[in-house]
Amino acid sequence: MKLFLKLFLVAFLGGFTAQAQQLLTLTGKITDGKGNPVPFVTIYVNTTTRGTSSNIEGNYKLNLPVGKIDLLFTAIGFEAKLLSINLFENKSLNIELVSKVFTLNDVEIGRNNEPENTADEIIRKTIENRKTYLDEVEGFTCDVYTKGMQKLLSSPKKFFGRDVAKILDLNDQGQGIIYLSETVSKLDFQKENKIKEMMVSSKVAGNDNGFSFNKASDLTVNFYKNVVLEDKLNVRGFISPIADNAFSYYRFKLLGTNQDQDGQTISKIEVKPKRINDPVFTGEIYIINGSWRLNSVNLFLTKKSGIEFIDTLNIKQQLVLINKVAVPSSVQFDLKGKVLGFKFSGYAVGVYKNYNVEPAFNKHFFSNELLRIVPSSNKKDSLYWAKSRPVPLTFEESENYIKKDSVSRLKSSKKYLDSVDRVKNKFNLKQILITPYVYYHSYNKKSITYVPLFKSVFYNTIEGVALRYAVSLRQGFDDGRYYSVRPEVRYGFGNHHFNGNIQAKYFYDPIKNGMISVGFGTEVANLNSLKQSSLFRNSINALVFGRNISKFYERRYLNIQASREFAPSFELKVTADYAEREALLNSSYHSFGKTNDFTANDPFNPTDNESLLFPKHTGFILSGTLAYTIAQKYITRPDGRFYVESKYPRLEVTYRKGIPNFFNSDVNYDFLSAEIFQKDMHFLLLGKSSLMIGAGKFLNAKQLYYPDWKHFRANRSLIFDADVRNFHFLDFYLFSTTKQYFEAHYQHNFGSFFISKIPLLRRLKIEEIIGGAYLTSPEKRNYSEFFFGFKRLNLRIDYGYAFDSNRRIEQGFKLSYGFN
Repeated sequence: MKLFLKLFLVAFLGGFTAQAQQLLTLTGKITDGKGNPVPFVTIYVNTTTRGTSSNIEGNYKLNLPVGKIDLLFTAIGFEAKLLSINLFENKSLNIELVSKVFTLNDVEIGRNNEPENTADEIIRKTIENRKTYLDEVEGFTCDVYTKGMQKLLSSPKKFFGRDVAKILDLNDQGQGIIYLSETVSKLDFQKENKIKEMMVSSKVAGNDNGFSFNKASDLTVNFYKNVVLEDKLNVRGFISPIADNAFSYYRFKLLGTNQDQDGQTISKIEVKPKRINDPVFTGEIYIINGSWRLNSVNLFLTKKSGIEFIDTLNIKQQLVLINKVAVPSSVQFDLKGKVLGFKFSGYAVGVYKNYNVEPAFNKHFFSNELLRIVPSSNKKDSLYWAKSRPVPLTFEESENYIKKDSVSRLKSSKKYLDSVDRVKNKFNLKQILITPYVYYHSYNKKSITYVPLFKSVFYNTIEGVALRYAVSLRQGFDDGRYYSVRPEVRYGFGNHHFNGNIQAKYFYDPIKNGMISVGFGTEVANLNSLKQSSLFRNSINALVFGRNISKFYERRYLNIQASREFAPSFELKVTADYAEREALLNSSYHSFGKTNDFTANDPFNPTDNESLLFPKHTGFILSGTLAYTIAQKYITRPDGRFYVESKYPRLEVTYRKGIPNFFNSDVNYDFLSAEIFQKDMHFLLLGKSSLMIGAGKFLNAKQLYYPDWKHFRANRSLIFDADVRNFHFLDFYLFSTTKQYFEAHYQHNFGSFFISKIPLLRRLKIEEIIGGAYLTSPEKRNYSEFFFGFKRLNLRIDYGYAFDSNRRIEQGFKLSYGFN
């Protein structure tokens, strides 16, 4: 009987507690005095950071406990509204916000309480406190909801011959949402930019198995920094309206003051650029008088500010004071643009709640992992999102989810994928000649790629007109693993010689980038293993300009390579290579010109066509490379580890050993090298630099042949690779070394620092490049290059000079294309 009574009391009290904890739903629409919706209004339970935001149409939804509750509605440019609500059932409540009236009363800001009415003095006081507020947040934890949406407002009917509306699932007017995604994350932050984000929920329209690319930390923008959005929308970034040098770039106007709900005086300051083409903002900032800190911002960037790819970007940020420190309550990015006939718009919004600004992190809590996506994050169903989504979807977004999710389920079926494959696998002449032909078996994640003839036919003086043809077979798996097999055949019609080989690769660990590959067969290889001239480019040089720049040898080989990270950004790669190597002679001397400057295949004896660079021999070589990027940040997704740009250099050490007497191996040497490489070093408004320093030495050179020498990333063509590690003019072969070497490369991109100040030219958004390179070894002492150039998107033109010691030996233009 007592046991029954206990169970009854537990069940009764449990039911009572459950009823007390029941959450009810408050919904409604927020409008202004004219009935227009107010988007992204911050809604908090008063004196807490529990809340939500309205959507772009002003609709909101909030889950609240039963009883009386005080809600605070705030939005930039509107009076805050505090409402007491008695909630005993699900309820709909529409809210009307009144626009803030900013009056131009005197504002006390002087040190001696002298009244001033100038925006400049308010900004000056704010700048004086900038450093204090920049570092005031020691740390926090919070929950973050993000949503990203991009849509096409108009588009061409065809793009590269393909039906745009069909590919992107647009309506008859070429309109529609092309990306829609939501996330819920736990965000932890500590001073000195330590961030840890755990994405617990992820939803992507049209991809049930996909993971969102939204990242809460991407929405972080701190206007207390002198320069913000550095290397995001342009190379240099943009000057904050409260930067130390803000008065050199901005004009300020006080639009008025207003009292907030806490009795603080808020000044609304208009922000305008002094020069229309400077990298600056326009809009308004709101400053709390007395404490001289930011309350909120509503700022714009345009093409005239130097942004790339989009036309306008609007940033709205609201800050909230918690325990006397300011943290974001909501951040909103709105963008619009037009490119290649596609007119688009979109937004990204972040809503922050449940702050703790006095967290106790243990010593090892933070690591270089910026974001970890929980594997089950994309498995949440529609009921979960209907309950947990703090910002309601618009009608258009709801329709997009319904349509694309249903289509996604259809598209994942074998029947549908097979039907699509039947269309994609149709054969045509263009795919044979110009573009690769890919045969898909999508349901099983298989594909076979056939190389086009355009890339298969080439010419060189060793093989004459030649054909190299390859087929790639790839098998993928759901967890990101895959294996591939690539057989290749090559035949020279000039020397009547056939080569064939096969390469197999297994990518077995996406998280640790684990890979193993095996290759064997015969091939014609470039004497410089760091070759910069492609077969196509070499063919043009030979046939059109009469110059056979590339030199070749033949090898019959077995190669095994494995690589894996045993810690984040700590990669080890080992290679075993066994090969019979044979020098080759020219067999063809044809070009389209009346004369040619063909040289022998031995670069050291260019006039002796019977000279062999080295005797036939066998080499067994083991090599290992250990690479580490200092403080490399990364994102861990269920389908792999993805690295983000590091502020610190990459260190790489390589050891290579030629092993004698192993299966008649004729080589015997030891080579050690080290390299420091930093892709981007940022200098705020002055742009960014790239740097590479390398050195190495043959510790033992008892027996080695030319393919074993240390080679350099050289160039002899008009077209060059703009990677900072490459020389502009250095010969491919003459200055390779068997002893020691030191090289250094540097280039700097000013990001339109100078050209943006020149009328007419500033519209071109051309980036200025300068740089140089240096090499010294026993074979080439004190070789140096200097160059300057101009870049626009992926096109670049340089003019450079090459010096041998102090003697200028070459100069000229170099062209590059590609995103380097």
